[in-house]
Amino acid sequence: MKLKKIASIVTAVLMIPSAFSCVQADETFKIALGGPESGSQYFMASQFSEELESLTNGKYSTDLFVNSQLGTEQSTVNDAAMGLLDFSVVAINNITPFSPTSGLFTLPYIFNNEDDVMKVLKSDATQSVVDNTVRDAGVRIVGWSLSGFRYLTNSKREIKTLDDLQGLVIRVPKNEIMIDTYRAWGINPTPMAWSEVFTALQQKVVDGQDLSVIDIEKSKFYEVQNYLSRLHYNFLLEPLIMSESIFQSQPKEVQSAILKAGKLATEESFKFLQREEESAIESLKTHGMKITSLDESEWREKVVKNVWPNYYETIGLDNINKALTTLGREPIRE
Repeated sequence: MKLKKIASIVTAVLMIPSAFSCVQADETFKIALGGPESGSQYFMASQFSEELESLTNGKYSTDLFVNSQLGTEQSTVNDAAMGLLDFSVVAINNITPFSPTSGLFTLPYIFNNEDDVMKVLKSDATQSVVDNTVRDAGVRIVGWSLSGFRYLTNSKREIKTLDDLQGLVIRVPKNEIMIDTYRAWGINPTPMAWSEVFTALQQKVVDGQDLSVIDIEKSKFYEVQNYLSRLHYNFLLEPLIMSESIFQSQPKEVQSAILKAGKLATEESFKFLQREEESAIESLKTHGMKITSLDESEWREKVVKNVWPNYYETIGLDNINKALTTLGREPIRE
């Protein structure tokens, strides 16, 4: 009798590994990406996917859809808000029409360097933006892709001064802060969805655009652009957003896993930026692009004076001052 019991126990134990090996994902989330495979968006989303699968023991997985396969970035925000899409990685400027306080991250020259970005992302200012995005847009920011400063490219001439910029047709995202920034510099930019940009540059509909150097290189903009100016007016943050209704439908332990995976993926994104940015610059040089550094004091002065005050109310002066205080800069006093 004892031998039969022991045999039953041994059989049960031996069956356990095979049971686990047959476990399949309980759910597969869709993640929409505006950018290409191997770009900074893709890297961050891939890291998130790996972390989430690990934290949930393989019960939750993801499918990534690159190059706006599931729609423009703004349309994916809307789809996520309605619960039609699980996740999307979008440029922060595409969140602003839905949740104005996120415009904090699009204010020109709010950041001086990458370390500034990480300090603010860990601050109360960012938590306010996250909370307001849930309230206003129906989506939750669960992680961040740090893609780098938006460098200006064009096909016409080297840009070193604001005078050099005049007369060029520059594409910008459909974002009021970025449109106002270029207007403060003396030109009227052309708002355009990301998915249309390469073709517009190729067909000379626009002369130039700005984007992180990693994505400029990965998207092969060197095929249609000759010059790159290392501007630092806007740091391209691309949050990973999740439908709030879908987030709330998950068990608490899965919610915790999603948030932890997003935090870990954000940290890896920062390392990716530091590792890849200079190599992307060198690659663009080998493809014939002329790279220019410039004195940005006049550029900065014009936009801080003429653009910032227009957004104190919509972003919230308290949110701006939280960020400035975090960075050791003087708060704004009206």
